[in-house]
Amino acid sequence: MRDAAGQRLPGRVRALLDDLDAASGEAIGAAAALLLDAVQAGGIVHVAGAGHSLVMVCETFYRAGGLAAVRPIWAPDVLPLDDAMRSTRAERRTGVGRAVVKEAAPAPPDVAVVFSTSGSNPYPVEIAEECAARDVPVVAVTSARAASGAAARAATMLADHAAIVVDTRVPPGDVLHPPDAPRTAAVSTILAAYAWSRILADLDDLAAARGVEPPRWTSANVPGGDERNTALIARYRHRVPELTGGE
Repeated sequence: MRDAAGQRLPGRVRALLDDLDAASGEAIGAAAALLLDAVQAGGIVHVAGAGHSLVMVCETFYRAGGLAAVRPIWAPDVLPLDDAMRSTRAERRTGVGRAVVKEAAPAPPDVAVVFSTSGSNPYPVEIAEECAARDVPVVAVTSARAASGAAARAATMLADHAAIVVDTRVPPGDVLHPPDAPRTAAVSTILAAYAWSRILADLDDLAAARGVEPPRWTSANVPGGDERNTALIARYRHRVPELTGGE
């Protein structure tokens, strides 16, 4: 079924993916280099997000084909699955993000990746600010368009504290359909996941050019996957306690 403009939703999503490529291709390459440099130096990648941006934290952590040197940093209160209203209150409350960073204690040569579509709430802003204050560079995966239409709930925005900003090009309000009065079909997860996959692909190409093999997870459902993953867990469990529940 076509919308009023005669353009189907898939076409508009593809147009946004092309827009992301054009706007953020250089930043994606820079982010890939930053992450690879950190991992080669023995650092880990601290990844954060709140609310539905936690989908991206899951996407980066313990994921087939993903980097093993990734630690999810988050506060239970920002998870919306058991109390949605609590999660909204938590990401707007000052101090929560700072506490998360204090507990994780990132330090060079670590890096941080913070996902937040609007980048306007205290939680992602504080995480980025605190990481940067510890000389841990931040990659912000956010949308300038969404930020411009969002209510500012902190003195600064996520992008203000980032060494690299990957602009996902998500429209204000996130939704995409129908085009004349959008009210459904949120697109932020699609665009952020694509941006992250592009970072991983660029990182892989760069690693191949350097002649190095990044620590990557293998699907547990293919032969040898469990064995390769067990070795990585042994390597990173002390830096990433979430791999084994802190055991």
